[in-house]
Amino acid sequence: MNKIVYKEFFSEKVAKIVLEAPEIAIARKPGHFVIVRVDEKGERIPLTIADADTNKGTITLIVQEVGVSSAKLIALKVGDSVADLVGPLGQATHIQKVGTVLCAGGGVGIAPLYPIVQGFKKAGNRVITVLAGRSKELVILRKEMKKYSDELVIMTDDGSLGKKGLVTAGMEEVIQREKVDEAIVIGPAIMMKFAALTTKKYDIPTQASLNTIMVDGTGMCGACRISVGGETKFVCIDGPEFDAHKVDFDEMLKRLGAYKSMEAKAYEKYLNSLNQ
Repeated sequence: MNKIVYKEFFSEKVAKIVLEAPEIAIARKPGHFVIVRVDEKGERIPLTIADADTNKGTITLIVQEVGVSSAKLIALKVGDSVADLVGPLGQATHIQKVGTVLCAGGGVGIAPLYPIVQGFKKAGNRVITVLAGRSKELVILRKEMKKYSDELVIMTDDGSLGKKGLVTAGMEEVIQREKVDEAIVIGPAIMMKFAALTTKKYDIPTQASLNTIMVDGTGMCGACRISVGGETKFVCIDGPEFDAHKVDFDEMLKRLGAYKSMEAKAYEKYLNSLNQ
């Protein structure tokens, strides 16, 4: 059993959860994720490892409440345990010294971006980070990102923090004034699609960390399959990061929406049960 040792809310539906997981903490690298099962009857949900402390034997997850399983997870208290925690899974981010790296994150996609920003900075790169969210409270980990970024650009849809506009506007601003050698984009699928289109205009090699539907996390079920350069790939074992210019984001968006109505009904039923 993996016990929760710390919990903090960034906003009403976004929480930072620190779990005891000493073996995962030692083995994890930027880009790795875990699969969590809240209780014995719960579904398996993939969450990227936002941070780890090998001395304390803990890993940090950032969770947004979007359905039943995530709601149950962020409802747990310090001292509670999750039923299962499997990881680290997936391929680690390929980090090397390339020059100037543009790291763009949107919403809770900022969480998995954090260890990648750390990694590229420690490898000797100039790191420019662009963070975006609908409003101020959804732009998380700002202080942490600033520590490892040579420059931090913040964009919000409503202008409540930083500059008003989308993440792509912030990216364009950087690209047009200096040479960018590589880009990393993480966030909602639609955000990654347009971020990839932005960097493609300038021929900047770009990696996207994908957030597909996932079940077993070992490549056996095929639920997370996507098309990359016309080939079928599995996000759980081939990814989660892929060449953003080759990902079929339109196909991915359709697959992500396949169970939306059922998820919404289950979530509504869960919320109603809490009020009875």
